[in-house]
Amino acid sequence: MNYSEALEYMKIAAGRGSILGLARITGLLSLMGDPQDKVKVVHIAGTNGKGSFGAMLTSVLKSAGYRVGGFSSPAITRVTDSFRIDGEEISGDDFAELIGDIAPICESMDEKPTEFEVLTAAAYELFVRKNCDIAVVECGMGGDLDSTNVVKAPVLSVITNVQKDHAAFLGDTIVEIASHKCGIIKQGRPVYFGGDSEEAYEIAADTAKEKGAELFLPDYSQFSWTDESCTINGADITYKGEKLHIPLLGTYQCENAVNVLSCIEILRREGMDIPAKAVREGLAAVKWHGRFEVLCNEPLVIYDGAHNPDGIRCAADSIRRYFHKKVVMLIGVMADKEYGLYADMLGELADTVFTVKPDNPRSLNSSALAETFRSKGVKAIACEDYSEGVRAAYGYAAERGLPLIALGTLYMYRQFTAALENIRH
Repeated sequence: MNYSEALEYMKIAAGRGSILGLARITGLLSLMGDPQDKVKVVHIAGTNGKGSFGAMLTSVLKSAGYRVGGFSSPAITRVTDSFRIDGEEISGDDFAELIGDIAPICESMDEKPTEFEVLTAAAYELFVRKNCDIAVVECGMGGDLDSTNVVKAPVLSVITNVQKDHAAFLGDTIVEIASHKCGIIKQGRPVYFGGDSEEAYEIAADTAKEKGAELFLPDYSQFSWTDESCTINGADITYKGEKLHIPLLGTYQCENAVNVLSCIEILRREGMDIPAKAVREGLAAVKWHGRFEVLCNEPLVIYDGAHNPDGIRCAADSIRRYFHKKVVMLIGVMADKEYGLYADMLGELADTVFTVKPDNPRSLNSSALAETFRSKGVKAIACEDYSEGVRAAYGYAAERGLPLIALGTLYMYRQFTAALENIRH
């Protein structure tokens, strides 16, 4: 099977929809020899911050000399972007080989696996084939019924935070959502909770007690940073008296770094050798797409994958911190998000908002999104064609000397960067 054929097979798997439950993925992995049981795993759940957390931890572990696998979703550029070895995206040939071997097994099953289940199985198989010392694996959604939740004894389970998102699948309350995310806590294995919700913490504490799992929390007395230490060049955080630099932008990256540094202490307790030098160098070298990422400087264009109210709040905080003038925004969202809140959260920061419809069946119509901003007195321009929307927003920002901030679903990242490249070249 070549790469094109692998993509065609994934379209077939995608046609099966998204079906919660672990029966299919467990059956598939069993037929594959249970690769998930042959590699150490750090398993991550959380509403926001999973990708940045995983990128930072991977970079530190790589600097410490470990071979690190990675699985995240959604893919930001193309499907291979979900799979990483030492932070680097795998090749199309590697992906084709994996799917070529797994597809016949899937087709032999009475109940065929879904797209995400096939991708999850491919990830665990990849980690074994590439002789990874450890893998950093993100949940796709929730936790208890997520396809990645098949590891019996993770080195560490991590819940970055709990906010409202995916209500149709996970519930309308923090308690319901936390109950799903805490499903990754395993018997006798350590768990870290980094959120600030008291309701979510209580669910995590109760679940950890029930499972005999030691629960760890961040010790903020060990950390310090100021507003001035978060700039357009990254963030500086002091941990146990040592100053560490994180090149990732977004004021929320300091909180993500607290979670990573706290979890490194737990991994050391679990027997991993992670020197202070590896921490310092790993954080300084970390790269991650789509999180307040500067894509060009003249005009300044930034993409941030904020796609739920908490993400939008964090993006608004970052815009306030970095800029002392209004900005141009380009926004595209999924229809199942609480987008009605975004005008209140972003309106005072926006000179003009250009709305677009991402290339995804769940996307909200650009006119409907624009109307939510106009209803709050914010100038908004609905763009029917995505590429023309990017061109219009870029030209408007360049003409007025204002930053352009693209916000919304990560599904939009590939579309946006391709449109931006066409405009600039």
